[in-house]
Amino acid sequence: MIQKNKIKIIILAAGKSARMKMDEPKALAMLKNKPFLRHILDTIKKLDSGIKPIIVVGHKKERIKEVLGNEHIYAEQSEQLGTGHAVMSARKAINDNPEIILVISADQPLISKETIEGIISVHAEKNPTMTIATVLVPDFEDWRTGLNHFGRIIRGTDNLVKKIVEFKDANDEEKKIKELNLALYAFDAEWLWDNINKIKNKNAQAEYYLTDLIKMACDQQKKIEAVPVVNIIEALQPNSKEELEILEKLAVE
Repeated sequence: MIQKNKIKIIILAAGKSARMKMDEPKALAMLKNKPFLRHILDTIKKLDSGIKPIIVVGHKKERIKEVLGNEHIYAEQSEQLGTGHAVMSARKAINDNPEIILVISADQPLISKETIEGIISVHAEKNPTMTIATVLVPDFEDWRTGLNHFGRIIRGTDNLVKKIVEFKDANDEEKKIKELNLALYAFDAEWLWDNINKIKNKNAQAEYYLTDLIKMACDQQKKIEAVPVVNIIEALQPNSKEELEILEKLAVE
């Protein structure tokens, strides 16, 4: 399905796990007796593409390398300044000229092969500037309370995606939106590298958000595709031990 010389996969794995109260990096949190990051890597292997992803490490990077081994390609995010900064940190590790850059967060261990293939397929077929995965929830009750902190998809009157607002920056009306950002993106590589350095950190966290590229693309009148996932469980990103326990119960071996 994927021509490996046309796509590069970046996995964001530099984050801490303060709210989970564990010493390990968040990417090494365990689900079904396997680290989050290993789940992601095993799923990428199923794509049968021969692609070696670039793993962006930061917090306790040596520990991640110890667990995974030295056969992987690593890039270092020296300071945790947000997802946009993390992708910038991977730039030097890309030696070829891929047409598509796929970005995955390592704290979503249940992202499926089908979802990744769907994003890549839509991007390759429709040739937009970016393709984003979204999830539509009926409510934030029960186990879905763990999705309430996700960024909200903002659509215009034409129903096209206009921007993503992070939960911490959202107003009360925006927080009611039930279409959420899954943090899985496919970018036109040339456009990404031409624009990523334009991201500003004028937000509540003073971080460089990768999601700011959505509004940037809209301002440039570029095409954005949004692909909803079928299985809401894939979207879960545990931020506490309690949420991890919920995921452990919901996940299928």
